[in-house]
Amino acid sequence: MKGADEGRLRRTRRWVLGTLVGSLAMLSGYSLVDSGRHAAIVEDILRDGDRVTAYQEAAYLSAYEMSLIQATADNPAGPERQRVLAVDDQAHQATLAIAGAAPDTGDAAEAGTIAQRQINLRQDIIWFLNMLERGETDKAISTLDTLIEPSHQRNTERLLQLRDRYQQRYERNQDTARQDSHRLLWGSIITFTLSLLALGLFGWHTRAHRRQVESMAATDLLTGLPNRAAFTAHLHRALTAARPARTAPGITVLTVNINGFRHVNDQLGPHIGDRLLAEAGWRLSAVVRDGDVVARTGGDEFAILLRDLDPNRAECVAARLREAFDEPFQLGDITVDLEISIGAATAAADDDVSTLLGHADSAMHDAKQQHDSFRRFSGNTGQDSADRLTLLGDLRRGLTDASQFTLHYQPKVSLADGSLSGVEALARWHHPTRGPVPPGQFVPVLETTSLIHPFTERVLTIALEQARAWLDAGHRVPVAVNVSTRSLLDESFPGRLATLLSAAGVPGELLCIEITEHTVLSDPTTTIEALRQIRDLGVKTSIDDFGTGYSSLTYLKLLPVDELKIDRSFVADMVADSSSHALVASAVDLAHNLNLTVVAEGVEDDRTAAALSGLGCDTAQGYHFARPVPAADLDARFLRPIPA
Repeated sequence: MKGADEGRLRRTRRWVLGTLVGSLAMLSGYSLVDSGRHAAIVEDILRDGDRVTAYQEAAYLSAYEMSLIQATADNPAGPERQRVLAVDDQAHQATLAIAGAAPDTGDAAEAGTIAQRQINLRQDIIWFLNMLERGETDKAISTLDTLIEPSHQRNTERLLQLRDRYQQRYERNQDTARQDSHRLLWGSIITFTLSLLALGLFGWHTRAHRRQVESMAATDLLTGLPNRAAFTAHLHRALTAARPARTAPGITVLTVNINGFRHVNDQLGPHIGDRLLAEAGWRLSAVVRDGDVVARTGGDEFAILLRDLDPNRAECVAARLREAFDEPFQLGDITVDLEISIGAATAAADDDVSTLLGHADSAMHDAKQQHDSFRRFSGNTGQDSADRLTLLGDLRRGLTDASQFTLHYQPKVSLADGSLSGVEALARWHHPTRGPVPPGQFVPVLETTSLIHPFTERVLTIALEQARAWLDAGHRVPVAVNVSTRSLLDESFPGRLATLLSAAGVPGELLCIEITEHTVLSDPTTTIEALRQIRDLGVKTSIDDFGTGYSSLTYLKLLPVDELKIDRSFVADMVADSSSHALVASAVDLAHNLNLTVVAEGVEDDRTAAALSGLGCDTAQGYHFARPVPAADLDARFLRPIPA
């Protein structure tokens, strides 16, 4: 019986709430329609008020003009005579304004007639003034009486009639607007009262659904997994439950980032990105046990809570996660291949939620930067992060000091005749306290921040200044500069490069921009467009470290590049290893068939140079020819002074 009463009460509550909401909707609709009507009336009032003012002004100017004409007739030498034509022009402009603002065809035609009369009247006024000037006073008075005054009177009377018509409309609309305002006020009072009742009932009704709402608040709607707040709560409970033992609680957190998801989302659209995230969440959940927690913590990142006394289990789970992502994502007609970066952190006895999550994130970012799929947090990982932050601060300060960064140049030698065909500019950093810092330590740090942009600009500036110095000395030495993915994909880069070339006074063909295969794969469309804009400046372009990535031959065909640089890993052992020799030979043939120049990196001995020459390779660089050296040392060895 009690259950039936509660059911009737719920139905009654829903019926009352529905009735109130329906009534509120009807009143709101009525208020909306009435507000639109009221707004139209207000606009009419404003327009009619403007027209009344315009007609009043035109009538006033007409009367004022007539008074000036009469005063001139009484005293031809008086000052009024000089003002007649100016006031006539003002009256004419006023009648033209009325004709342009007339609301309908009839009024517009009549306003046009008034304006035309004013134009015709001007001729009579000029004739009148000329007769006065000639002393023909009687004729002037006759013209005034027979032509000017009757025309003025007709215009003025009609202007006042039209003004009175719009004045009446103005007053009627004012009355209507006042009535509508009162009606809207009462409608607003009733709507407000019903809104209060509806809100009260709604609050009463929604209390029954609080648990469901709380559950939804803890769930990521896209994947159906717990969200970051829910994961944090799970982790907090797990750490709290383990803390009384005062030992390592056997809790491990994995953070997982989907590499390249942003490009999928940008290139294929958010709907594909959402489907991919949902599929990724399902794959992650399928790998772990029922007692573990998988959550989407934001964007393309997930977190996994492992409750296991054996911390080494994280490695096994990470391996299964990688295997799960080895399978391509089939999203309708689209196939997407993605990899993941995983960071793991096992809780220590005193770790809290933020500390443990921070350790896992740090390990994940370390894995991402090192292009490794899995990293476990350790004390060294934290120290490495602190060292990177310190190094980043030193780099920021170093970029404001012109003396810290310099360039060394490694010659690129023609294998046909041994001549210098160009140089590659390589950055060197002399830290004020640590001394020389290897590029392998500071360049990766720069590439993860926006500091890469001022660094790239500094390197290009120094390289172009040196190219200008060689040019002034009579030597045309092309200079190659490596440009990071982040700099190349910056839409402002081609424009800034054009500015640097112009400032240095160096022709574009003396500069070569080198990019890696990774740059091409990260965003092929943007890369191709950026390279086209760079080549439009006359600048050469090159693919560096060819063979180390997984670039498609289709992209290689489409890329607007001039040069292919074969990576040293293939060149170094090509004499002893037939497979490397075959790969280098294939790369040379491929490049030549695409009309590209071939440069071999890492040539260490004469036998390798001879083998490359035999394959038809165009250019080589490496320690066999010269190490990277300052410009002065390169001048002494390769560039002889030009006789005066």
